[in-house]
Amino acid sequence: MMRNPYRLLGVGLCLAGALFAPVAYLILESAPLTAMALSTIVIGIICIALANTRPGISPEACQILLKTGMENTAALLEELGLRNKALYLPSAMRDGRSQAIIPLEGGEVKLVQGKIPGRLIVRYGAAPDEMAIAVTTPGSVSVELLNGPPGQGAEDIEGAASFILAGTLDLADSVAVTSSDSRIDVLVKGARLRYEDIWYHRCLGSPIASIAAAICSEALGKPVRIKEESHSRRGSRVIVEVLS
Repeated sequence: MMRNPYRLLGVGLCLAGALFAPVAYLILESAPLTAMALSTIVIGIICIALANTRPGISPEACQILLKTGMENTAALLEELGLRNKALYLPSAMRDGRSQAIIPLEGGEVKLVQGKIPGRLIVRYGAAPDEMAIAVTTPGSVSVELLNGPPGQGAEDIEGAASFILAGTLDLADSVAVTSSDSRIDVLVKGARLRYEDIWYHRCLGSPIASIAAAICSEALGKPVRIKEESHSRRGSRVIVEVLS
């Protein structure tokens, strides 16, 4: 509890100011020194308040955990030789938690049937070759930050994406969402994490795209896929394809 540096600094400043204030006022009879002591107490209170807003895990530790998970998943994908685009599933199609599945066989996937069991290797269709591996993504975990599934409209998806990306996680400046038919266009301005041409991102998308896809899937209650991801001066653009 007391190891937080802001809290230690705040307590120290408050004690120093509280001890020096009566000395400066009663013994030294100095108004400037008394004001300085009171200011020290105020600064100490502010430091204690800042300690309560400091995250329990540092950003560096979060980055290590994210990189570790991504590298382990990438190694699994590379070992299996999987290059297919991941399908993001809503929590209603899993065990109450959003996840993504990566088909083991090539070919276009247009339909995911039934509820997918909570295993590593799963079947998403009736055909013998319609098998996939299920993985947890940054988007899967981020969806849990929402109070519940957002509405199906573009404004609802935009609000949920802004809450997570620009608000809670501070990974972007703003989010704009438009939708038409089976396509959702997400424009993320000021994205802190970018797409890299690595195996993990080619299958599952960048962390920003993963979060956008998971939110779209949860909002619509349908499987989705990251069809395209690009970056320009306007921002990072993620095109999400909605499946049946």
